[in-house]
Amino acid sequence: MQDNEMKEKQAEQEAAEAKAAEQETAEAAEAEKAEDVKNAEEAAEPEVDPKDAKIEELQNRLLRLQADFENFRRRTNIEKEQLSTFVTANVVGKFLKVLDNFERAEASVEKGDNVDAVVDGMKKIRRQFEDAFKDLKVEEIEAQNAKFDPNIHEAVMRGHNPELDDEIVDMVFEKGYKLGDKVIRHSKVRVNTNE
Repeated sequence: MQDNEMKEKQAEQEAAEAKAAEQETAEAAEAEKAEDVKNAEEAAEPEVDPKDAKIEELQNRLLRLQADFENFRRRTNIEKEQLSTFVTANVVGKFLKVLDNFERAEASVEKGDNVDAVVDGMKKIRRQFEDAFKDLKVEEIEAQNAKFDPNIHEAVMRGHNPELDDEIVDMVFEKGYKLGDKVIRHSKVRVNTNE
């Protein structure tokens, strides 16, 4: 009987060893399969060239800069329009007072009031215009008896006056004005020539 027990134990041991070997083979096959999957994934993902990565980064940066510049340009245009509207409103506001006084003067003339009062009113309106120009820093260009300067004067005629030097403005047809150094309107003048 002992032989039978030994044979059974040996059979059990052989079965256990066979099962262990089978399990090792299955684990080895799984590990090999996992290795194959990993190799396949690495083969599917090509290695990124550092130059390509740098090019992509620079392209993205360029796109962001272009978008930022476009936004800046749009904001700047809006601010220019707002500033222009503000400046125009400021200038118009100064001249509305003058317009009101002109309308009062017209109404006074229609009523047939005192002519001296109308003349006095016109003088006051002129002063208002001059004050508005002064507030806006607009200056009249001095031209009468000045040396002709093509930067600020526009010669529309030549005159002859032996009492004056050549290239001297002897008559102003239309006053010129400037804002700081910028000429708004050139003085239209006659220039003396003694030739």
